[in-house]
Amino acid sequence: MRLERDGVRWDCHDSGGDGPAIVLLHGLAGHAGEFDELARLLPAGHRIVGVDQRAHVAGEPVPADLSRQAYADDVVFLIERLGLAPAVLVGQSLGGHTAMLAAAARPDLVGGLVMIEAGPEADSPELPAEIGGWLDSWPVPFASRAQAAEFLGGGPVGAGWAAGLVERDGGLWPRFARDAMVDSIAALVGAPSWAQWDSLTGPVLVLRGERGIMRDAEVARMVTRPDTHLVTVLDAGHDVHLDQPAAAAETITTYLATLPATP
Repeated sequence: MRLERDGVRWDCHDSGGDGPAIVLLHGLAGHAGEFDELARLLPAGHRIVGVDQRAHVAGEPVPADLSRQAYADDVVFLIERLGLAPAVLVGQSLGGHTAMLAAAARPDLVGGLVMIEAGPEADSPELPAEIGGWLDSWPVPFASRAQAAEFLGGGPVGAGWAAGLVERDGGLWPRFARDAMVDSIAALVGAPSWAQWDSLTGPVLVLRGERGIMRDAEVARMVTRPDTHLVTVLDAGHDVHLDQPAAAAETITTYLATLPATP
C-alpha cells in the first residue's frame, strides 16, 4: 500500500486484521523487509505494519524535507490514516529515533515503544561523512544478491541488506539516493532529543546488541528514566533484528504482555 502526505509517498506492508497494531520502522538506508523474520516470530493476532519510509522508496523523488520531524510526522499520519492507535512502535537505529519522536509527540496514538540500538542522540559530527564514505564504497551495481550480501557483511545481516536492493538496468541498486541518506542522518547530529525522551509515558523497551554501537554513556542516561527496560541481546551487532530475530522477538513478546490490553 502506498500512502502520501504533503506530496511525499512511501510504502507500508500491512498484514491486516483487527488485532493490536505493531508498526516496524527500519533504520537509515534500510527497508521494511528487514523485519520479515522478526514479524513472523511475534505473537499471532497482531496487525503488523512494516514501513518503507520517506527517501527509501525506489523510484520516488527525494523529499525536500528530510528532517527528523518529517519522518516522525509520517508515522503519526500512518497511525491515524490506518486506524492503528494505540500502536506499538518498534524501530531500529534511526527508525527507533523516529519512533521515539512520534511517541513523544502523540502519546495518545502510541501504546508501546521498542527502540532497537537507538537513543536520543548522535554526538559524532563526523557521522554524516562516515555514512557517505560507506555508501560511496558500495560497488554498484551489484551483479547478484549473493555478491551484495557478501559485501554487506555476510550472514543474515548481509542478506537482509541485499534484499532491499532493487533491479534496474541489469544490476542491483540501492533503493535510495546517497545524499538523502547523508542528509537524513545529519538532521540528527548535534540535535539531541533528551527532552522528548524524558517526556515519554509508559514502559519503553530498549534492545542493545552485545556488539552494537550504542554508547555506554547514552545508555546509562536512558535507563535513569522510570519504566525503561534495557535488554542486551547476546551475539548481536547493530542489526539485532537480523542477527538474532528469535531472541529479539522473545524479548518483545515479553514486553507486549506487560502493556495494557487494547480496548
